[in-house]
Amino acid sequence: MFPGIEAYDVDVTVAERDVRDALAVRPDDVAAADELSFARNVFLPLTTACRYTCTYCTYYDPPGQATLMTPEEIRETCRRGAAAGCTEALFTFGDDPDDRYTEIHDELDDLGHDSIHTYLREACEIALEEGLLPHSNPGDQTYEEMGAVADVNASMGVMLETTAEVRAHGGPRSKVPGQRLNTIANAGKHGIPFTTGILVGLGETWRDRAESLLAIRELDRRYGHVQEVIVQPVTDNERWQEGSPSTATMRRAVAMARAVLPEGVSVQVPPNLMDARDVVDCGIDDLGGVSPVTDDHVNPEYAWPALRELEDVADHAGVPLRERLPTYERYLDEAWLSERVLAALDAPDEAGERYRAVRADP
Repeated sequence: MFPGIEAYDVDVTVAERDVRDALAVRPDDVAAADELSFARNVFLPLTTACRYTCTYCTYYDPPGQATLMTPEEIRETCRRGAAAGCTEALFTFGDDPDDRYTEIHDELDDLGHDSIHTYLREACEIALEEGLLPHSNPGDQTYEEMGAVADVNASMGVMLETTAEVRAHGGPRSKVPGQRLNTIANAGKHGIPFTTGILVGLGETWRDRAESLLAIRELDRRYGHVQEVIVQPVTDNERWQEGSPSTATMRRAVAMARAVLPEGVSVQVPPNLMDARDVVDCGIDDLGGVSPVTDDHVNPEYAWPALRELEDVADHAGVPLRERLPTYERYLDEAWLSERVLAALDAPDEAGERYRAVRADP
């Protein structure tokens, strides 16, 4: 049904009746959440090299300009994050850098790695050593690549973005929706708590948005691993000047997500990309990961809000604000987490105390 899906061992279909029901949802049809949550993180872009050249993305750098974080830089950033009270190390990198990025491959080789995926494992191990829980967002991964890092991650994620073919993904290095759906399915097969989401404003239709959310729901029904869905507006930047979705569009998209997704799956709007107060009555219950230490390297022109600003959003909604770990509470057991991550959560050290303090936060 979705472009490119036939190339992967994943079958995702949505019923026409469900699409019609989703399209009928409006903000008045959903209830506001009774609390808002957030996670405190550090953002670590392992490399800015990417196989794709999406027209809205400022994350990737062209060959010759892309960089690779060193182990020393990773360790120092994690130490600063832990000292600032963070619990999450958010690792990102562009989808599989290809042979255009010879410098990145040479750097990986010098570090003893033949791919960015094996380097990701080392990075996650550093984070755990420094007292942070890894949450990796590495783009598309095969079942084997994901399996190689599953035991050193507390959770993982990738944005579905959309199940439609859109011009913003166009060109010779176009993203294929089937790849993203396959990655989400791979996480389910491995039993990895997972965050995904849609982008709003890429040129997709309302039907595309409904189908994207329903595809996520179908994979969660199959594996039960989707912990959160982000509804993210596309924003103007140096590469994208086609505007952002209106507040009315975002309100309807968030309400659709809340109505379509299971009750236990959180819905988030990034508070640095829009005023979350405009959608708190549409069903969001999370304000995402924010950092007191690092920039949002995917959206560098949009600074993270301070904790006081998140409190203002919660005050506006008349609900409490609660800090959370990168992994949602219902996944914090041996059915979903490796012995290594569980040991970090229970460790009798400063990091373990920090994790437990967040879990005990009312």
